[in-house]
Amino acid sequence: MLIQRLILKRAAKAWRKTPGAEVPTICVGNITVGGTGKTPHTEMILRLLQESDRWGNANLAVLSRGYKRKSKGFQMVQVDSTAAFSGDEPLQIKRKFPSVAVAVDKNRVEGCARLVQDGTDIIVLDDAFQYKKLHATLNIVLVNWNRPYFEDSLLPFGRLRDLPSRIADADVVIVTKCPHELDPEDREKWGEKMALRSDQPLFFTMEEYDAPVPVFPEDADTRYTYSKTAVLFTGIADDTRLRAHLSDTYKIVEALKFPDHHAYSKVDMWQIAAAVRKYPTAALLTTEKDAARVLDCKNVDENIRGRLFAVPVKASFVDEADREAFAQRLATL
Repeated sequence: MLIQRLILKRAAKAWRKTPGAEVPTICVGNITVGGTGKTPHTEMILRLLQESDRWGNANLAVLSRGYKRKSKGFQMVQVDSTAAFSGDEPLQIKRKFPSVAVAVDKNRVEGCARLVQDGTDIIVLDDAFQYKKLHATLNIVLVNWNRPYFEDSLLPFGRLRDLPSRIADADVVIVTKCPHELDPEDREKWGEKMALRSDQPLFFTMEEYDAPVPVFPEDADTRYTYSKTAVLFTGIADDTRLRAHLSDTYKIVEALKFPDHHAYSKVDMWQIAAAVRKYPTAALLTTEKDAARVLDCKNVDENIRGRLFAVPVKASFVDEADREAFAQRLATL
């Protein structure tokens, strides 16, 4: 554990000395393993940038490493790309924001340079807080309300991928997945426990789910969304909140859990098809990221295609004042 801490301290020291890109960059990162909501917050930032006077007409870009993709080097993500080519999260973002340039590159320095060369004005960096060769203009660190980092431990004994002290390197801290009605005292307690500097703003966001959308629109039977039962399958870090949300509308008769960023195989599709055959009137529900990976599968069973719907999730601020203050911070870049 001591050696691990020394390695992380050296990495953080190297990170502080690294230069930035030629254009403003916004890093959306964390100090824990998964489950903080980086993708919904990246999408929220894109929406705020597009709505702003400062960046509304700018050339926006997102740069990700493209976790578990099969392609190599720098690649531009297209709306018709596959999850295997780009990774599920970059593909999801590109399909939601087709006018935004989305690229993947393990080398963030080279990736930023290529995007700048193509005329990008500002870049949102997905999960680059531990990338020691590039220092973003604005470093946003996300903390899960349900898993406070100050009550956690470093891997493998806990879920911390970085030292708790790294929170001091954040320019902005956002507590994510908060209750929709947040007590002011709880906000104060979080601030006290994190002991942030006066120049480190602290914001609170929550998750909101939209109505299910068909994964295969040409085959979808929307009547299934009105069913009282549902089969759910997910391949994400934590599906607890999704299941709780869906339980308000559906009785989840079967839930299939796969590893995070799981690449679905024919065997997986057979397993899912068997579940829907068992419950012929149930809707089949999943996440947007899982839907992107399912679309890579060939010859998906017609029973799946007709009743498979993805549940969109977005991040939003608990307090309108937080939203305005955060938007103003983006405008000053």
